[in-house]
Amino acid sequence: MVEGAAHRDDGAPVRAIAFYLPQFHRIPENDRWWGEGFTEWTNVRRARPLFPGHEQPRVPGSLGYYDLTDPRVADAQAALARSHGVHGFCYYFYWFNGRRLLERPLEAMVARNAPDFPFCVCWANENWTRRWDGLDRDVLMEQRYDLDDSDRLFDEFVRLFRDPRYIRVRGRPLLLVYKTTLIPSLRETVDRWRRRAALAGTGDPFLVSCETGGHEDALAAGFDALVEFPPHRHRAIWLNGVVAGLDPAFEGVLTSYRSQVIQSLRRDAGGERLIRCVFPSWDNTARQPSRGTVFLGSSPELFGYWAEAMVRDTRRRLAGDERLLFVNAWNEWAEGCCLEPDARYGTQYLDALRVALERGSGSADAFCAMPRWTTSDIAAPAGVVAGT
Repeated sequence: MVEGAAHRDDGAPVRAIAFYLPQFHRIPENDRWWGEGFTEWTNVRRARPLFPGHEQPRVPGSLGYYDLTDPRVADAQAALARSHGVHGFCYYFYWFNGRRLLERPLEAMVARNAPDFPFCVCWANENWTRRWDGLDRDVLMEQRYDLDDSDRLFDEFVRLFRDPRYIRVRGRPLLLVYKTTLIPSLRETVDRWRRRAALAGTGDPFLVSCETGGHEDALAAGFDALVEFPPHRHRAIWLNGVVAGLDPAFEGVLTSYRSQVIQSLRRDAGGERLIRCVFPSWDNTARQPSRGTVFLGSSPELFGYWAEAMVRDTRRRLAGDERLLFVNAWNEWAEGCCLEPDARYGTQYLDALRVALERGSGSADAFCAMPRWTTSDIAAPAGVVAGT
C-alpha cells in the first residue's frame, strides 16, 4: 500500500466488504447468560421508541427473523449482497483462549463450500461483557493473551486462508483485528503470525487494524493498513436538548448522521495507509436502551452520497485490489446498522450502495451534490424538533 500518493486509474474496481455478525442463532452460553432462546433478535424485538418518531423496534424485511443455522439464509444473503455490488462479508471471529463462540455460520459455510461468495474474518478480540461494550466490567468471557495461544489462533486463520473464496490483497489473505491496542506483545505476535504463514505456505497475511482506539501503534508493529470503523472517531453534535418528547430517563446521545458524513469527507486520508468505511445508520438503543447512541437523519440518499464519495477517495489513493471499502455492517440489527432489507426501506440502502459503486467508478463530473438538509437531519418525522 503506497502512502500519500494519487494513483493513475488502472480500472480496478472498488470492492465493498460488509462486516457480518453471526449472533442470529442460539448458543448455550447465551442461553445461560441472557435467558433461554436468546439471539440478537431478542434485543431487536424488545426495543422501544425513546421519542415521537423514533423508529424502534426495527423490523426486518424480506429475510425475516432468520436463523443462521439454516443454510438457505446464508445463500439468500449472499445472493442479495452480490446483486447489489457487495463483494464479500467480513465475519467476526470470536476466540477466547481456544474457545470459539458463534462459530457455526462460518464453519457451516466453509464445510459445505457454499455459498460461493468471498469472505474474510475480523478477530473480535474484546472481552465478552454484559454491558455490550467490551470493557472490563461485568465480564462474561475474558479475553486473555499469551503468545502460544496466539499461535493456536493463527492456525485457525491459516485453515480459513486455504479456502479459495478467502479475500486476498496482492495475493495475501486479508485479516482484520478489531482492537490491536489490547494485545500486549503486538510486534512479537505479528512476527510469529508471519512466520507461521510462511511455514504454512498460505501467503503473508495482509494485516489490518480497525480504528477502534489505540490503533496507531499497529502500523509500527507491522500491520499493513488501518480501516476506519465508524462511528468510532465521531465528534458528536449534542441533539438531546432539541428533540421534543425525549424520554427523560435517556442518558445516551442523540447526534447527527449528516455531521458524520461531513467529518468523514473532511478527513485527509492521503498520507495514511487507510481503508475507508461507511455505515448506513446507527441506533444501538436495542442493546443499551438508556445509554445508547442514535444518529438522526440517516437516509438511503445521504448514505449513497457518502459511499460514493468514499469510492472516489479510494480510487484516487489506491490501486489494484487494494481498493477496498468496508461497510459497517451487513446485519448489526441491534445497533440499527444494517444493509439488509427492513420493513421501512426495503432494499433502498443496498440500492444506494450499488449505485454509489457504479457512479463512483465513473467520471468526476458525474459526482452528485450532497442531499439537501431537512428537519429529518435532526429527527424524523418532521415536527419532532422542539419549536417546529
